[in-house]
This record gives sequence, structure tokens and C-alpha cells, in this order.
Amino acid sequence: MYDFKSRVRYSEVNSERQLTLPAVVDYLQNCCTFQSEDMNIGVEYLEKRHEAWVLSSWEIVINRCPKLAEHITVSTWPYNFKGFYGYRNFTIKDEAGEICAFANSVWVYMDTDAMRPARIAKEVQDVYIPVMNDAIQYEWSERKIHIEGTPVEKEPVLVQRFHIDTNHHMNNGKYILVAEEYLPEDFKTESIRVEYKKAAVLGDLLYPEVYTQQNGVTIVLADAQKVPYAIIQFRGK
Repeated sequence: MYDFKSRVRYSEVNSERQLTLPAVVDYLQNCCTFQSEDMNIGVEYLEKRHEAWVLSSWEIVINRCPKLAEHITVSTWPYNFKGFYGYRNFTIKDEAGEICAFANSVWVYMDTDAMRPARIAKEVQDVYIPVMNDAIQYEWSERKIHIEGTPVEKEPVLVQRFHIDTNHHMNNGKYILVAEEYLPEDFKTESIRVEYKKAAVLGDLLYPEVYTQQNGVTIVLADAQKVPYAIIQFRGK
């Protein structure tokens, strides 16, 4: 298991002084990135090999959102490899050791020249396998998100420079940042699932479709031909 300690910053909270959902996502992404970097198999290492880890999907469960100035510990660990898939869990705990949020994620190892999945390099597996832990025991949803209801279409959103990450794609958390804008004002997120279908790049237009269900909202961010970039499903109150 790998972890790092932090403190909830003013820049990471909403009007209620609670950690925002995009900030939760940033903490999870930062944690697994720190682990890879500290093990010397991070962004630069993979870039030289023309390879990358691409997030396929994740499910994040929110027990409570930490508040401004709280001390937190963010943890992550890989728990399985299968073909070109890697599986990873996360937790965010408060000072008392209580779990504020936890997550499951599925990653795809990519050949960035061919832009297709590749078998995970043995050198990478050999570094991760000694630090693997058991998976969190939880009744996770299916990886594929089923869309129900009639969509409400919203104005297109332009992918701008602040959306882009080191892979020159729209950052995983920025899809959630965009999608959150279509939630009802009083919506309280208890869990979120995201399925990433294809990478948006600088200058792309995202065409949002909003589906409202009894206990949640699903947002599809698609291209002009209605091919999804990402499907984001919020469950809550």
C-alpha cells in the first residue's frame, strides 16, 4: 500500500467548506501517480517506452466529504493484473482513521504509438506485484454503465488548455468537473461511476446529454456524432 498525507485546502472546497468531488478525484489520481513516480515507473519512464496507463473506469463511494483544513491520508494499491488490464483500489481517511471515500478503478496499458492496448510489460509488473494488496470487499457495480431515460441535450463544451493532461488528452477529473454542472443544485453525491470511452483532445467539442433517474443523474459527454467520450453516473439524494 502507498499513501500520502495532506490537508484540505481552501482551494479544494465548495461553498459549504467541503472537499469537492473533482478535488477527491484529483487526490486519487495524485496518489497513484506519486506511487508510480516513487517506484521509478512513472510518466517519464512510460513515455520513453511509448506506453501509458489509461483509466478505463472507476467507481467512487463517498461516505462523507472532508472539510476545510482537515488532515487526511490518501492511500492506493494495485490488486490484480489481467492481460492489458490493471486493477487498483483507493481510500481517503480522516485523522481518526475513518474512511471518508473509497474507490475501485480499472486501467488499460496502452501502446501510445499504435494507440491500442498492449500486454503489461514484465518490468512494470515485477515492480508492482510485491506491493499488491487484497481488493476492497464491496458490491461494486458493473463496469459498463447502462443508460436509461430520455436525454436532455445541453450546449456544447469546448475542450480548452486547462482540461489537458500529460497524455495530451482531457484529464479524467475534468470530465467530472464538466458533468457536475448539470446536477440539481441540492444534489448530494453518494457515489459516482465513470466509464471512459475515448479521449477528448484540445479543441474538441463535448455534447452533453443529461438523463435523470429516480436516485441519480447520468451525463453522457459525446462528440457531434453522439459517440461518447465519457459516461458519468452520479448516485445520491
